[in-house]
Amino acid sequence: METVFQVRSAYRNEWQEAMALAWKTFLRFEADVYTPEGVKNFENFVTDSTLYRMFIMGTYQLFVAVEGSRVVGMITLRDTTHISLLFVDETYHRRGIGRALIRYLADYLVTEVGAERMTVSASPYGVEFYHKMGFRDLGPEETKDGIIFTPMEFIL
Repeated sequence: METVFQVRSAYRNEWQEAMALAWKTFLRFEADVYTPEGVKNFENFVTDSTLYRMFIMGTYQLFVAVEGSRVVGMITLRDTTHISLLFVDETYHRRGIGRALIRYLADYLVTEVGAERMTVSASPYGVEFYHKMGFRDLGPEETKDGIIFTPMEFIL
């Protein structure tokens, strides 16, 4: 079954749905390899009202994949070229949504920002996906404040 979805900038009223998707997906696929501190820090991040205010002001960008009116995937951008969050609803995995979000973001960064690269701190669950997308490791896996990640970059 083919999923018909659209990738675009998120509307204000989609913020909560997108962050809830990130939290639910994190709990399902990531939390088991994190310390309690890491899980709490991730929850604090996706529920931070300051982050929402940054989104409203345009300094923290959220792009979504929507099927009808439902958010089925999301990607956020901080510091102009760094992927902060990328999550796809579990029932939509392996349908090209993550790939479409990365492509949309890459196109946006080239055409709107003039960027030459994008970076990500890939979670253990996401490393293989990012490698398939063409990202390369910038260093070994690290842990900071209980959050486990591998620094990576993609040349645009």
